[in-house]
Amino acid sequence: MSAEPIHRTSGDPGRPAKNVLAIRAALSHPRDIEAFEAGLPVVVTQAHAARDWSALDDFIHRWWLMAIDSLRDPEGRRRMWETADRLNRGERVNTTSAEEFKAMLRARLARGV
Repeated sequence: MSAEPIHRTSGDPGRPAKNVLAIRAALSHPRDIEAFEAGLPVVVTQAHAARDWSALDDFIHRWWLMAIDSLRDPEGRRRMWETADRLNRGERVNTTSAEEFKAMLRARLARGV
């Protein structure tokens, strides 16, 4: 048995494998990378102390979804961070109504995205 890390792919270039190495490699924005790297040891320490690894599973799942988003739309991730910065500065930003957002989600689901 090798001590080399296993970096499996999912077979879909827009979907990284659901493991820490593949997720980290798929993140494109520096702030996503920073948050992932800061959060991982925290959640591992908490899971170990509690002897409950479900929080780690949740962390990996959430970051896997963000990694998919990062691979499919890196420009969208950049815009998301810019919008977050603007909101944190108290600036007004354009928004989407709940109805428009639900329609967008239905369209994405219909396309299988």
